Amino acid sequence: HCIGMKLKQGVFVTVTALLLFIAGTISVEAVPVQLNVDATDAARGILHARLIIPAAPGELTLYYPKWIPGEHMPSGPINNVTGLKFAANGQPLDWRRDADDMYTFHLKVPANAAAVDVALDFLLDSTGGVYSSSGSSTAKLADLNWNQVLLYPKTNAPLRIPFVATLKLPAGWQFGTALPITDTNGDEIKFATAPLETLIDSPVIAGEFFRTIDLTPGENPPHFLSIVADAADALEIKPEDIVHFTRLVREENALFGVHHYRDYHFLLTLSDRVGHFGLEHHESSDDRTAEDFLTNPDTRLMGASLLPHEMVHSWNGKFRRPAGLATPDYQQPMEDELLWVYEGLTDYYGEVLAARSGLQSSTNFCEVIALKAAMLDHRAGREWRSLADTAISASILYNSPGSNVSRRRRVDFYPEGDLIWLEVDTIIRKQTHGEKSLDDFCKKFHGRGNSLPKVIPYGYQDVVAGLTAIAPYDWNAFLQQRVYSITLHAPLGGIENGGWRLTYTNELPALLKLQEGQHKSTDLSYSLGFSLGTDGTLGDVLPGSPADQGGLAAGMKLVAVNTRAWTTGNLRAAVKNAATNSAPIELLVQNGDYYKTCQIDYHEGEKYPILERVQTKPDLLAEILKPHALGKD
Repeated sequence: HCIGMKLKQGVFVTVTALLLFIAGTISVEAVPVQLNVDATDAARGILHARLIIPAAPGELTLYYPKWIPGEHMPSGPINNVTGLKFAANGQPLDWRRDADDMYTFHLKVPANAAAVDVALDFLLDSTGGVYSSSGSSTAKLADLNWNQVLLYPKTNAPLRIPFVATLKLPAGWQFGTALPITDTNGDEIKFATAPLETLIDSPVIAGEFFRTIDLTPGENPPHFLSIVADAADALEIKPEDIVHFTRLVREENALFGVHHYRDYHFLLTLSDRVGHFGLEHHESSDDRTAEDFLTNPDTRLMGASLLPHEMVHSWNGKFRRPAGLATPDYQQPMEDELLWVYEGLTDYYGEVLAARSGLQSSTNFCEVIALKAAMLDHRAGREWRSLADTAISASILYNSPGSNVSRRRRVDFYPEGDLIWLEVDTIIRKQTHGEKSLDDFCKKFHGRGNSLPKVIPYGYQDVVAGLTAIAPYDWNAFLQQRVYSITLHAPLGGIENGGWRLTYTNELPALLKLQEGQHKSTDLSYSLGFSLGTDGTLGDVLPGSPADQGGLAAGMKLVAVNTRAWTTGNLRAAVKNAATNSAPIELLVQNGDYYKTCQIDYHEGEKYPILERVQTKPDLLAEILKPHALGKD
């Protein structure tokens, strides 16, 4: 909640506490863990935390959260924890780290103590890692994930351990969060007692330049867009753009029919100095992107699916969650096999809802799908690795090297999920003669009536049964082929069923041109077989491509094209000119300390992926992208 809503929050907290008591998520006998976080040094990249953890005399085991929901790997940022100290009754306690699990700590509570005092610092300015391990502060803002600054005791029901948290901010900073508040006193915020699961699921953004927009004023539940930025002008969103985010909320709720949050908060950080990502939560999303996201239409278009994707996760991933990801604490390994549902279905609807809400056009949607389809269709790793294996291996693939991606495959369950679920959508529409769609599956599978946040796990057979209930079909055979079998080509059935086909043109598509500008790259993947950065360093070189056959490899640096210093312009000109003569393209490349000249025998001109309309088939893509929500924006 935002500052200025204290009266409403006070009433809400009382009702929430009663509901949590009835649900049994907080035990009246349990003494809450006190967590006090001092963020007044956030501008220097440091958080100071103190915990008072109730404990009985004797051996005590404490855990630092390791497997963070939504991150799909053991990414708890323990390397950023410093100054860790334990005490009881004012006296320091000896401790030791577990020899097998670096996230576990052992100590002995003295006979006359009822609690352990823990002090630690957390470094926010990390340049390595991903998600909550990445950079999370600048001189003007900070992003707090509670898992960064706490330990919790070993117990039978760790997710239900009650916490009372306070947060002290730098003078004048404002904040946004979905975590209910009981009081604010100057720059200090006191939060309502919450179970550990809710606390870790409720990040906070804060900063000097901050604003909150009520996207659905007067409606229940409320929805907010809270924005923190490195500069005041980055907050200047146009009224017509606010309309798109309001439409997004309406389209999300129209898709699922019900909600499982008390209120919803987009927590949007605009900075070029923090890690960029989106991380889902039940009642909010931690969305971090470029400083000019709201003020530059090109940047906003490039990130059009970010907020739609993360909000979909409130239903798909938070409420309904694969059983292997619904672990009883933050130390048990998560099983990522069904990420092709958790992330794949979400990625599909992230693009669809971006179009339905107006954050991107239907033309943009088709360009996105074309780029993903072409990329996946040229993955050499398809020869040895199924899509399911990329999901099962997600915890190691997220941090795998960016080079030679075609050979290794990475987290392809995101983009390939777009294609698979598009195909599922078109099959349902065909099987039911247009009476049903994938939207109906989402309503039934992820619906189950309005409720407070909770988790309902599912397995593979539940997905098959859920699809069958919407449209009779051999969904098991379909999914076994698309997900669990090795397939040499990308699943293009949804594109083709939808009345389109993947083809290639010699004209650079608008979205790819924009992408090249944003990423400072040149993409010739489907002609020569590589892309490269502004310094000439080659990215992925596609196996079997002309560049591969000519001896090029990822990491080499292009120096000259046909004996002239390379530029994007003369490189593309060389590809174009080679289509009308038989001479090979000559590339001078640097490989470490050595140089060599490669002859690229290619004469088919520039090639860029697009979707082309097949007029003899109905345009199902147009039907899929139609807005569904009714009512005023």
